[in-house]
Amino acid sequence: MSRKIKIFMPCNEANNICNKAQYKEASLLEKLKLNLHLIYCKACRGYSLNNSKLTKRIEDSKLECLDPKCKEDMKKDLEKALKEQLH
Repeated sequence: MSRKIKIFMPCNEANNICNKAQYKEASLLEKLKLNLHLIYCKACRGYSLNNSKLTKRIEDSKLECLDPKCKEDMKKDLEKALKEQLH
């Protein structure tokens, strides 16, 4: 049984790998295949460029997320308010 490596991929797979690569989750082979795909696919090049711009802007904005305890407290408050509204 031969193991054939598919070099060409559909756009939806390329976009998925683009997302993975952005978060350092893509393998070397996936990155190589993505770069090959980007050579001939203008739409995916645009998607990749927009993805990179979005990530850079989010990183530059220095957003601060709520800590898990605060999120849990907000969730409990919301559930309590919903129960009160239903009764």
